[in-house]
Amino acid sequence: MPKILVAEDDRFLMKIYSDTLGREGYEIILATNGEEAISRAKETLPDLILLDLVMPIKDGFEALEAIKKDTKTKNIPVIILTNLGQESDIARGKTLGAVDYLVKSNLAIKDIIAKVNGYLKK
Repeated sequence: MPKILVAEDDRFLMKIYSDTLGREGYEIILATNGEEAISRAKETLPDLILLDLVMPIKDGFEALEAIKKDTKTKNIPVIILTNLGQESDIARGKTLGAVDYLVKSNLAIKDIIAKVNGYLKK
């Protein structure tokens, strides 16, 4: 069963992602801030990370940078899932190593599931 780390500080969205992806057959690991995302990624070595950018303690950019610098976690694909849609944020996310950048407000949950399935069920 593929594992997905969902790093999201909004409890409502976290529950939606967790429930929906769980029904798709994925094991879900949760993190509510960037620091927790880094440590959970190292502990569990998920197959994919869904990463919000606006989070407490460490933001998603800091978490992404740490994940990509660590030899244990650097090859885990990271999809940024955020409400920050500015070109500069998108460029920064891709430069730091995200495989995709999704703006929450532009997508339905089914679109997110389709993206995840595309990366994990090839």
